[in-house]
Amino acid sequence: MSESTHPSLLVRLRDGQDEEAWRDFCSRYRNLFLRYAEARGLQPTDCEDVVQIALISLSRALRGFEYDPSRGRFRNYLGRVAANTVNAYQAASARRPFPLSDALLESVAEVGGEPMSTAAGTSEADALWEQEWMRHHYELALSTVRKKFDPRSVEVFEQLLSGASVAELATRYDMTSQAIHKVKQGIRDRLRRLIVDQIHREETYEAHG
Repeated sequence: MSESTHPSLLVRLRDGQDEEAWRDFCSRYRNLFLRYAEARGLQPTDCEDVVQIALISLSRALRGFEYDPSRGRFRNYLGRVAANTVNAYQAASARRPFPLSDALLESVAEVGGEPMSTAAGTSEADALWEQEWMRHHYELALSTVRKKFDPRSVEVFEQLLSGASVAELATRYDMTSQAIHKVKQGIRDRLRRLIVDQIHREETYEAHG
């Protein structure tokens, strides 16, 4: 999904007819929901079920959705949907096969009831959501970096993240230590700027739309 389409994504989702907008939304957030379910201890097949339930719930809830920044951050709304879905799924684990019912779908992504929280909270589930949300934005930014930077530089940076030393990489790639440090600093600075921008755009989702 391009950066230019992101700020208007919720507007495009409101009528429920823009299939490209829905694909963009799923592409952006599916892995975030999946990793959160994994972090909550669910098995892989159960994680896939949770993601399906959460996305179907959101496909309904986001029709006509009006984002109100005064009620809290959009990420906290998504976090509540994720937590509600996992909680409902775990509570129903003794009643397999798990029913993908209308009542369940409405309960996990209800918009008109409880206000969005204005803080992440202190529960373990909230902490896991914050952790996965930050990882989500890091990986989005890294994906952009891979498209913008020379592949060799990205490879060097990823090797550094994996624990390789500057001296080792200087020998392996026939570069000076100074050049390795320059690659590291350049990509790290770009990642920081991208993440700040992504978070800003997400937390002001539709504030001016």
